[in-house]
Amino acid sequence: MLSSKVSFNASHTERYGTIFAARDTDAQAPIALFPSHIALHALPMRWLAVLVLLLLPVWGGRNVGFLNVPECLLPGIDISHHQQRIDWQRLVESSELHFVFVKATEGGDFRDSLFAENWAWLREMGIRRGAYHFFRPKRSGALQAEHYLRTVELQPGDLAPVLDIETTDGVSPEKVIREVSEWLRVVEKALQVRPIIYTNQHFYERYLAGYFDDYPLWIARYSDEYPRLSARFWHFWQYSEKGRLNGIHRLVDLNVFRGTPQMLDRLCWYPQEGLHSSEYSPVSP
Repeated sequence: MLSSKVSFNASHTERYGTIFAARDTDAQAPIALFPSHIALHALPMRWLAVLVLLLLPVWGGRNVGFLNVPECLLPGIDISHHQQRIDWQRLVESSELHFVFVKATEGGDFRDSLFAENWAWLREMGIRRGAYHFFRPKRSGALQAEHYLRTVELQPGDLAPVLDIETTDGVSPEKVIREVSEWLRVVEKALQVRPIIYTNQHFYERYLAGYFDDYPLWIARYSDEYPRLSARFWHFWQYSEKGRLNGIHRLVDLNVFRGTPQMLDRLCWYPQEGLHSSEYSPVSP
């Protein structure tokens, strides 16, 4: 888990609907909702009618000049000190964000230099916020979890903690699973919430498939095609690392959540409730 106009890769523009809603009149073309091989003008009328009936319940009510933003794909970003200081007022005024994940910690002792500042601004701006830990498999999972818990103070409504696991650091797959399990156990016991697991599609298929299936999953795949996993569904998809947004001077990772705002709320931390995966049913893309 880097500019002032909202822009996206050309390949995404061909395939997906408007995901980030820019309020600037000179913003570049929105991402197309329908795959490029489904041309609306080429569909027979009866099939077009069926398509409209199927999609009508999930279309939102706000028009952005191309198609309404669908409630079933919610836009968000993830950030760290690599994005430098962010002009949060400008970002919020020009982009619609349903969530932002912030790097908090790494390994057993590293703290992101801008975590506290970004964390406070997100609460001020009223954006759902989540904090992630970059995992180092050579270090004790339990000690890394304790470092995360000392650094991050969750408030009711914050997204569940995130474990970013995308490297083995040269240790065996068995040790990776063992230390990841320890991190999850310690954090879940402390907060009574199931953390979200972030990884890329290749790492998931090679090391994590078949493990941790009860945990919400955030998959990185920089492509114009949805991630398709062998064993389960995903909840969040990081689809680009080259986003440009007003208020952020460097490229930034772009994400979507597969679900409605109400479903996203159920992945948030509420001390009296916790997170139970049986109450959340993701929709297969």
